[in-house]
Amino acid sequence: MFQLLRPALFALDPETAHHVTLDSLKTAHCLGTLPLLVKRPADDPRTVMGLVFPNPVGVAAGLDKNGVYIDALAALGFGFIEIGTVTPRAQPGNPKPRLFRLPQAQAIINRMGFNNDGVDALIENVKRAKYTGILGINIGKNADTPIEKAADDYLIGLRKVYPYASYVAINISSPNTKNLRQLQGGDELDALLGQLKSEQEKLAKQHLKYVPLAVKIAPDLDSEQIKNIAALLIKHRIDGVIATNTTLSRVGVEGLPHGNETGGLSGLPVREKSTAVIRQLATELNGALPIIGVGGILRGEHAREKMQAGAALVQMYSGMIYRGWELVAESAAAVRKSNY
Repeated sequence: MFQLLRPALFALDPETAHHVTLDSLKTAHCLGTLPLLVKRPADDPRTVMGLVFPNPVGVAAGLDKNGVYIDALAALGFGFIEIGTVTPRAQPGNPKPRLFRLPQAQAIINRMGFNNDGVDALIENVKRAKYTGILGINIGKNADTPIEKAADDYLIGLRKVYPYASYVAINISSPNTKNLRQLQGGDELDALLGQLKSEQEKLAKQHLKYVPLAVKIAPDLDSEQIKNIAALLIKHRIDGVIATNTTLSRVGVEGLPHGNETGGLSGLPVREKSTAVIRQLATELNGALPIIGVGGILRGEHAREKMQAGAALVQMYSGMIYRGWELVAESAAAVRKSNY
């Protein structure tokens, strides 16, 4: 079905197509017709970060920034859903155009810039959703918050989403917010993780429940940076790590239309970089905390590859733009059959 619809969607501006697709899925869900279109994955429960995931394939942050489409996405068979990135205050993001398809490379370049309606609006949408499965909420900082005050924004976000999240993802790796990736540096990351962990402990007592924290990192890290990040994640007893975000590299899209647009590159060209980061992280962490693998999954075998490299769960986003919702069940089946 999606392959029949794709030419029409690809005739639209990418950001328009994004909203048309999600609005259509939401309508189909409300009408009860999605089960006729979707092959749901078989149950394949995994316990990760103390949570039981019905299957190990999730949707990555960015697809549903404001939590408007939670129930429709759940109907596609995802084992978990991550919404956001959300910031304390609403912000429009970067000027348009800011989203580009590179179909020859099965890739996307985006420079969205954390466009979202703010954390309070997201919480209201979460309250309205009927979904009762695993819900991750991805938090970031506002673009006009100075980098030296970034921790304040993350703490605001953590406090607000804590009662509604199954886990909270800390996005310090988007390339589209000025200086954000600076937070992956040793001293900055050490200080930020310390504050977040302390706040998590307070919130756990306040709400009488423990909500895990996962940190999302970039693929553009060298071996020493990965080693240092792993050490800090262990030191601060962080519950999980999401590897990886989009890349600033343009390897694989050189000379293609839109290949030189600024922003983060996702899709097939980031696959090997992401998997390499997962593989080293798995070695450095040695089981101390789980890895959620994301980046370049366009076939079931790519999901299996992430698990083989050391991921406990996987997420997808760009792959669905090219493959549609069939990728969910295909990836879940590939992982299940390989016993990872």
